[in-house]
Amino acid sequence: MNLFFFFNKRNKFSWNALLGAAEDLPFFDRLRIELTGNGARLAELLRAAAQNGETSLVCFSFFTPQLWETAELMQSLRRQAGPATLFLAGGPHPSGDPQGTLRLGFDLVARGEGEETFRELLSALHSGQELRRVAGLAWLDESGNLQSSSRRPLLDLDAFPPHSEKTKRFGPIEISRGCPFVCSYCQTPHLHGGRVRHRSLSAILEQVTVLHRHGITDIRFITPNAFSYGSADGRSVDLEALDRLLAGVRQTVGRAGKIFFGSFPSEVRPEQVSPESVALVKKYCHNDNLVFGAQSGSPRMLEMCRRAHTVADVYRAAELCRSAGFKTYVDFIFGLPGEEEEDIRLSLGLMRELAAMGAQVHAHTFMPLPGTAFAGKEAGRVAPEVEQEMQRLTARGRAFGQWRRQQQEAARIASYLRTGSLAG
Repeated sequence: MNLFFFFNKRNKFSWNALLGAAEDLPFFDRLRIELTGNGARLAELLRAAAQNGETSLVCFSFFTPQLWETAELMQSLRRQAGPATLFLAGGPHPSGDPQGTLRLGFDLVARGEGEETFRELLSALHSGQELRRVAGLAWLDESGNLQSSSRRPLLDLDAFPPHSEKTKRFGPIEISRGCPFVCSYCQTPHLHGGRVRHRSLSAILEQVTVLHRHGITDIRFITPNAFSYGSADGRSVDLEALDRLLAGVRQTVGRAGKIFFGSFPSEVRPEQVSPESVALVKKYCHNDNLVFGAQSGSPRMLEMCRRAHTVADVYRAAELCRSAGFKTYVDFIFGLPGEEEEDIRLSLGLMRELAAMGAQVHAHTFMPLPGTAFAGKEAGRVAPEVEQEMQRLTARGRAFGQWRRQQQEAARIASYLRTGSLAG
């Protein structure tokens, strides 16, 4: 049986976890596994498999902005695929828009967390069992109506490794999953749930040891909110748990190892930046920056987005980072739904003051994403005064981001969600 993954750098860590979840299956070593980001190569693999009558599972994971390139590639791949080829999609967009994803030509969508679903799907394929009995899947019936199997309970992170040692697919260690804040624009809680779960310290250190054994001594983490590690509710900070985590990793990797925490892809929240939490990063870690989200300088917009922090929290976090000698990257979202002139004025003021403190603005344009509270809203539009200020800040080295490209993507996404058509 063939197992093919379409590899995109923006989604690369998904495959590490899925392969890790399946690598102890008794038939895993007999699978032909290939990851490729080249559509022509994938088409070639499918043609050869069809000629040989081989069974192939072709896996995609993608974000909503990748919808159009995925649709185009699927049209081509479907023409090359034999009757024993199965196309599976998972990740943020397929989970939020399973019916639209299936209409692209996929046979199945894995909704939400994929480790157990992927593992059981492989077993069912290998043994010839009915695939639609596997929990966590969605498909279209003969009339084009969406059908689904039972939903899965939230995963225990200790049950599966964050990477695959057999295939040497390594990356950051996922230490927490789920987010209790459920921000109106964000797909994370809809993909992983609103209850935060943490990988245990012993399991994390075991995975650090695996990385170290393979010569990887730069240790990074995946988490919605790094400073919430170990906290029961995901909203508070457990400084003792953070200290145990970072001290344990430091002891495992030794003095030569490098730890990166609170920088991409393990950002923090502004209200959790404190002298104590920053001091722990300073003590154990090598990153010279901390990343957190402000998203807006307007209290009204923060409330509408359900951010659960204040503008004052943002100022305080930036000052604490500067005092500790960290570079500070602060996320902003332009064109949020319901934004008015006063909200824009307040955001511009916050951006200027943060820049004056030495911070850099990481700018985004609002995109309505399926599965979120803002899914039905209009695409974000960057106001002329915001664009002018961004040009000034960028020229001074105080701003960066893909907000221009995202403005175009947002318009396409909003049109798709409104009409169901990929045209335009």
